[in-house]
Amino acid sequence: MHLTETLTSDRRSILKGLAAAAVASLATPAIAAEALPPQPTGTAAAIATDKAYWTAVKGLYAVTPDVVNFENGYWGIMPEPVRREFIRQSDMINYQNTYYARQRAGADFEAVRAKVAEAVGAAPDEIALTRGATEALQLLIGGYNRLKPGDGVLYADLDYDSMQYAMNALKGRRGVEVVKFDVPEPATRQAVLDAYARAIEANPKTRLLLLTHVSHRTGFVMPIADIARMAKAKGIDTIVDAAHSWGQMDFKVGELEADFVGFNLHKWIGAPLGVGFLYIRKDRLADIDRDMGDEDFAETDIRSRVHTGTVNFATVLTVPTAVVLHQQIGAAAKQARLRYLRDYWVSRARGFKDIEILTPDEVGSYGAITSFRLAGKTSKADNDATVVKLRDSHKVMTVRRAGVAKGQCIRVTPALFTDEADLDRLVEALAVVTGTKTG
Repeated sequence: MHLTETLTSDRRSILKGLAAAAVASLATPAIAAEALPPQPTGTAAAIATDKAYWTAVKGLYAVTPDVVNFENGYWGIMPEPVRREFIRQSDMINYQNTYYARQRAGADFEAVRAKVAEAVGAAPDEIALTRGATEALQLLIGGYNRLKPGDGVLYADLDYDSMQYAMNALKGRRGVEVVKFDVPEPATRQAVLDAYARAIEANPKTRLLLLTHVSHRTGFVMPIADIARMAKAKGIDTIVDAAHSWGQMDFKVGELEADFVGFNLHKWIGAPLGVGFLYIRKDRLADIDRDMGDEDFAETDIRSRVHTGTVNFATVLTVPTAVVLHQQIGAAAKQARLRYLRDYWVSRARGFKDIEILTPDEVGSYGAITSFRLAGKTSKADNDATVVKLRDSHKVMTVRRAGVAKGQCIRVTPALFTDEADLDRLVEALAVVTGTKTG
């Protein structure tokens, strides 16, 4: 066969594949995870240690062998069924181009929104898709319109940097007083509740409180519902940063007892990078302004609170596959497994020389993420040096986190593809860097 004939044949094959993909752009997600055993049952411990099940789950991921990655808080790797769906949708979008965008995207995006709403326990008209939790929370904070000059807003040191910036900006935008306070260390559920109670009492003009469900700095899980009720009793609204929690923890949005929440889909749900959503309880929509006066949607439509512009269509269209796989693995099973992985290394490392574990062992106060620092090592340089030593000498990837009142720290975040052998390497490396063991 001549070269021109070969190219023509290849082109025909490619076009046939693209045409098939175009026909089923948002068909039932083709989850290639039939090899998964049934979800394990029994106690949380039994679920978390079902070796056959978690070996099968690990098989859904393709990860680099160059390093053991414990920096899985940045974003979540796509499982292979999700990655393949993202490629399929990318091919379809590239093939159909603006014809797809003009003719079908609207209905498909609404189907995605409905799927996400069902999964998180909300009505479809209570959520709007965004490019991530940062965008969602900036829109909620900046758009909150019930503040008057002289009112106060409140947040803590463990809240995410970009959200702190957005709260600080309210001073110039709304003429309010901005107050920041420190979460106690070591944190416990009761100590944190007491700290929020004191901060609210000391700042009686507070009308808006930022809360973070799972701290990206330490992994501490805030008792959100209790704090939200405490705030509501004082006439204070809460905006909740759930960027790290949904998918890492098993809950529905109503359990947070907050009217305004920002979520990620590309962290613990495993969707492609660049997608999240905001939640506004239906009867509170009027308290968030339209985004830059949006007129594409009615003022009574939550989608008018987000005006992103052109998004990555394939990213959004892949979300249902990620959600279905999350559900197939099991939210409760994921939570149990991630807590087990965290306990596996923390229980061994707590006894090491000069190590300070910032995240408590208290039930309900942690998930996958836990941070540590070495005694007296609180600076950026100190913690960067430890991160480099772990990475270069032991092939263990972690990340430094700043912003904790008592000093910088190092975050360790396992994932569903992490196993006990990976954690054994981490523990061995920590034994060396703490000086507990020579090596």
